[in-house]
Amino acid sequence: MPRAIVIVLDSFGIGGAPDAAAYGDAGSDTFGHIAAACARGEGGRLGLRAGPLHLPNLDALGLGAAGLAATGKLAPGFSAKPSRGVGTAAIETSKGKDTPSGHWEIAGCPAPFNWGCFPDTVPSFPADLTAAIIREGKLPGILGDRHAPGTAIIEEFGEESLATGKPILYTSVDSVLQIAAHEEHFGIERLYDLCRICRTLVDPLMIGRVIARPFVGSSKGNFQRTPNRKDLAIPPPAGNVLDRCAEAGRDIVTIGKIGDIFAHRSTGAERKGKSNDEHIAMALAALDTLGDGGFMFVNLVDFDTEYGHRRDVPGYAACLEAFDRQVPGLEAKLRDSDLLVVTADHGNDPTWRGADHTRECAPLLLTGPAIIPAALGRRSTFADIGATVASHLGLPPTPAGTPIVLRRLRPRA
Repeated sequence: MPRAIVIVLDSFGIGGAPDAAAYGDAGSDTFGHIAAACARGEGGRLGLRAGPLHLPNLDALGLGAAGLAATGKLAPGFSAKPSRGVGTAAIETSKGKDTPSGHWEIAGCPAPFNWGCFPDTVPSFPADLTAAIIREGKLPGILGDRHAPGTAIIEEFGEESLATGKPILYTSVDSVLQIAAHEEHFGIERLYDLCRICRTLVDPLMIGRVIARPFVGSSKGNFQRTPNRKDLAIPPPAGNVLDRCAEAGRDIVTIGKIGDIFAHRSTGAERKGKSNDEHIAMALAALDTLGDGGFMFVNLVDFDTEYGHRRDVPGYAACLEAFDRQVPGLEAKLRDSDLLVVTADHGNDPTWRGADHTRECAPLLLTGPAIIPAALGRRSTFADIGATVASHLGLPPTPAGTPIVLRRLRPRA
């Protein structure tokens, strides 16, 4: 029986979203702008990387073709014709430009509602919500209470948080409540408990995620966030491809924050490391044991958290090149009937203003030993990914999406 693997390069948009202007993101293009900056010599940093963006394996899978389908422009140094995969672009139809909506739509279920968001005011949170958080969390108060990048607000309020015992609460244009607290002084389990309390409190507001953001350090200048992040998300719509796999008794492996995004429903064997490299190593190991008809869903978050939000073009470019070098190892693990999909959940253009996600199309790169390479036009929804996986695995269709017809060299084994 065939298997399927979906790898999400978190935030690696390719521009061209038809409704980008409604989000203030007209012209954003994570892939295109990184490639252009590198071609101009602006994508290098001493000791990190230099020269044009070098992604030969992703380009062979169809990345250049995907960017062309999304924007009508070919990124410098990339090809319009894939040699080892099928390259296309997909449009997000869910409201917003956040992780849950992107992943749910990838899985075949676009978000069926408008997300709640907190206004860009000071304070940002409603007074009754803040009072309830303080009361039910048994807190001396909170710090922050506004839109802010995570690293910056920890730098600003970290020392006060250590001195007072008050956690730092902040948000962004996304549907999120983030809580930063010192991993040792406040306590990691206490932080998780506080996030569970807040998850219940913000449910009526339709806030997509409550995120624990533990940090360490003793003073301004040496605070650092740790890998012990935890996301508490609204449960996804029923019938997504994970649900279809679980209903059929298929082998499921989820790597990275997939379990958190799908509220740990139908997420099978969950595995979580500290970096993209660890998650790829987990995926490679899991491919040795993933059963016939099985499904693996992987999130690689470093692109987003380490480089997109921090507007770090050289770092983002180097991270892409590191993943590109790992693609042949993933391909070598594929059986003749397997399907590998590489995609993204939203954009986070490191050349863009601010520090928030950007509304973009996602690359949709499909490959497998028996798949004939091709460049396809733009797809109307991310949900085509989940629909394609369900069809490939012989499962009932997902609620949304149309399977992509892939030409094959021979019948599936």
